[in-house]
Amino acid sequence: MIEKVVTLDNISLIDFLGVENKTIDTLSAAFPKTRIVSRGNQILLKGSTEEILQVDDILNSLKDHYHKYGRVTEENVQAIIDQEHELQLPEGQQLNADDVIVYGTKGTPVKAKSVNQQKLVQQVRDNDLVFALGPAGTGKTYISVALAVRALKNKQVRKIIITRPAVEAGENLGFLPGDLKEKIDPYLRPIYDSLNDMIPYEKLGYYMEREIIEIAPLAYMRGRTLNNAFILLDEAQNTTPMQMKMFLTRMGPESKMIVTGDLTQIDLPSRQSSGLREAARILKDVKGIGFVELNEKDVVRHRLVRDIVEAYGKEGS
Repeated sequence: MIEKVVTLDNISLIDFLGVENKTIDTLSAAFPKTRIVSRGNQILLKGSTEEILQVDDILNSLKDHYHKYGRVTEENVQAIIDQEHELQLPEGQQLNADDVIVYGTKGTPVKAKSVNQQKLVQQVRDNDLVFALGPAGTGKTYISVALAVRALKNKQVRKIIITRPAVEAGENLGFLPGDLKEKIDPYLRPIYDSLNDMIPYEKLGYYMEREIIEIAPLAYMRGRTLNNAFILLDEAQNTTPMQMKMFLTRMGPESKMIVTGDLTQIDLPSRQSSGLREAARILKDVKGIGFVELNEKDVVRHRLVRDIVEAYGKEGS
């Protein structure tokens, strides 16, 4: 049994808790094994670690809803409880390709939207190492982040590690201020944006402060063994063969890895071969490693992005 205190700062208690603490009553009915008590602007939780984390996630979502709409209704509480329960699969049951992966902070379901995105979900379910190859906008990174967040929420892993190589098109990181992590942080912005879509702001800050979620340059992976973690290597086309081998051999027990990249956007020096291209060739027949190739049909950004990717593909062929 553990205890946790959730503080309701800058929140009208009557608009959040409802008449006669209806919000607390609804939560207590959904989690009868957890003690949930309201005292002033604090909510006290006592129960199992798993249920406390679920209730905490629900309260964070309700706080986000309150700050956006100014009040929380019984229907809002029940809807968010239902979303949380929907993500908890019965023991032994696995995620299907067309299931909701996670619900975003605004309640929007995140799920595979194309055939190849569904293949990515299946491959991650069935393999501990998966390569997802395809052009920009195909959702390979977004779906991968969602799968990592789901695994963390469901206690399948203890942490998420997201990394990428420090190589960028037409830019010299050496001229930028700060250490290596500070130099590359702006290039990791898409990862932060994805996480912000799926994890409430306060919760994400908590995870990152305690390194439950770690976002770092690839160079920081050297010498480590990554146990009980969901690890994502993004922009892997810009790894060298040595860096790719280094990364893949960091994998420890109870871990999953997804490697994403676009072999049409390699920013390495012209004489340097891509570690992603080499790994795809060397590992293509290794049992337990999955491969998914996405294309312009999987693009989920603005409708023009699909046409742009297709047009560039024809130009290069």
